[in-house]
Amino acid sequence: MRSLDLDTLANAVAGGAAAIRTITRLDPAGGPGDKVFPPTYVKERNATTKYATEQRRIDGREVSTVLLDSVASQANRLEEALLDGFRRGELPFPIVQVDFSNEEGLADLEQITALQAPHRIADALLRDSVLGGTPFRHTTVGKEVTDARPTHATAMYKYCPTALIFGVWDSTGPKGGLGAKFQRCLVSEIVGIDVAPGVKTASRLDPAGIQTKAGPVFKHKDPSQDWTVDPKEAELAKGKPVEFSRSGGGDGKKGSPSAINHGNIPPSIDAAAGGVTMSHAVQTTVLSLGALRRLRFQTTCSGERLPAEQRDAAEAAARTALAALALAAVVYQRDQGYDLRSRSTLVAREPLVFELVSRDGGEPERFSLSRSEAAALLKGAEQNARRLGLGWDPKPVTLTPAPKLAGLIRKSRELAASGEAEDEG
Repeated sequence: MRSLDLDTLANAVAGGAAAIRTITRLDPAGGPGDKVFPPTYVKERNATTKYATEQRRIDGREVSTVLLDSVASQANRLEEALLDGFRRGELPFPIVQVDFSNEEGLADLEQITALQAPHRIADALLRDSVLGGTPFRHTTVGKEVTDARPTHATAMYKYCPTALIFGVWDSTGPKGGLGAKFQRCLVSEIVGIDVAPGVKTASRLDPAGIQTKAGPVFKHKDPSQDWTVDPKEAELAKGKPVEFSRSGGGDGKKGSPSAINHGNIPPSIDAAAGGVTMSHAVQTTVLSLGALRRLRFQTTCSGERLPAEQRDAAEAAARTALAALALAAVVYQRDQGYDLRSRSTLVAREPLVFELVSRDGGEPERFSLSRSEAAALLKGAEQNARRLGLGWDPKPVTLTPAPKLAGLIRKSRELAASGEAEDEG
């Protein structure tokens, strides 16, 4: 099997193929029959499980399946893989980031990039940050990104090309709901096949033998003491001692020893989120070349109008660079493995293979692509685009948090540290 080269990719993007896909069969790291735990969701109506289960038709039969990693979650993992390649200096491409490293009490956040922000370059973290003292949306970069749209995508390509790959809706910008929408070009998900639901057991034996009747437990009036069983030491509300509760912690009801993680927990069985066994899992990843071809570029990255006789070639080169960046994300994610969450680690059955899906059907062409080859493919594609006026500057656009944003984060941390964090339930 030959490696995917730049000429083949460019021809595919130019119209020779409908999509590039990879389909990978996965097994639990513990081996066949080992239980895995899908992500949980709020149960609705008559649902018997907290998992996203459904019947799918596979090879002519209905099969019970469960979602192991959603499209949105996969996008986050692919973006993390790209960020890793960028920080290693292997994948040069534009990034916008907010730098917290010089903010008192927030230095641990380091840099949060558009690859990590939930809404990418349209996220509130970037909106509420500044560049040279100017709010991001009022800077040259911010204005150009705000005005970008699928038929005039140069600014987004110049500053945040990953948004063109993973999609973005600029719904919080000055145009509100009319802000530009860029569809996802790269879609991936992981699904468990032929699944059988399991159960999960839980219990705890307190070695100190603390009984529930030892309560009630009160909130101590001295925050450093946390809790007390003496009403005289308790914080008061309307003249009465406040029973202890901890948002996000404790296993029992308010005021009980279990609220401070003491006491026994009777054995229980959870059938709604008890994990699943399966025959195998499948990761399906599709890069839509049709979606890339809908992106238009009217100007060069320097702002000059693309000459009519050069525009088709320039647009094709830019789309090829985006395709190479998307494929690099897939390859780098594969190298990071499939540790999806606790008790949900998967391993691939076969090497990574890319298939070029013809617009007219037929047997797809198959190609390999290693990590070093993916990096070289990206660099070659970007160089071609650069010669036609659509090159990238890999030096990050670095913002700093506005004082109000930094203050909001600090206040939120103070509330969390004091145990007053809100209950999202």
